[in-house]
Amino acid sequence: MKIDTLLKERSGNQCELSGATDNLKIYEVQPDASSNPDRIILINEKCLAQVEKREELDAAFWEPILLTSMWSEVPGVQVLSWRMLNRFRNESWAADAIDMMYFDDETLEYAKASGDHIGDGAVQLHKDCNGNILANGDTVSLTKDLDVKGSSLNAKIGTAVRNIRLVHDNHEQIEGKVEGQSIVILTKYVKKQA
Repeated sequence: MKIDTLLKERSGNQCELSGATDNLKIYEVQPDASSNPDRIILINEKCLAQVEKREELDAAFWEPILLTSMWSEVPGVQVLSWRMLNRFRNESWAADAIDMMYFDDETLEYAKASGDHIGDGAVQLHKDCNGNILANGDTVSLTKDLDVKGSSLNAKIGTAVRNIRLVHDNHEQIEGKVEGQSIVILTKYVKKQA
């Protein structure tokens, strides 16, 4: 049986976390999900965006979802629920839910593979000077004259930088081309164009 057919049948054609029926995607709960259908789930776009840290976390959205999905019989759903609960572990409802969950040693190691149980669970998004979320391919304009280190280039205020790329490991930096030269720009000095 094809994986999408299996997932639709298993979930009743609903997000296996929230129960939503719109914008469903197949999601592999890493690591080593491709060989195990119990580690692949059907998830809707809103849940997926927050799971993948493309949106800020919304505790009011997740509380009713996670308090139900944590009891799923599907290991991938259980593990993803545990990971999301750990992002909210400073909230009393999430801490209580984590205390109620039980995993065998193998499943616990699988759950910990993401590292969501470490750190404060904050989502670091690339944002411009006005707090707008930036994405790869966006166009921004400079809000300050910038001297480019190692070059005689001076990027003037208002200069449009098209098709930006987000710096993966630093949410305060983007990459873009100004006058044909690739440069790194601090997000606090750019404004997203409509």
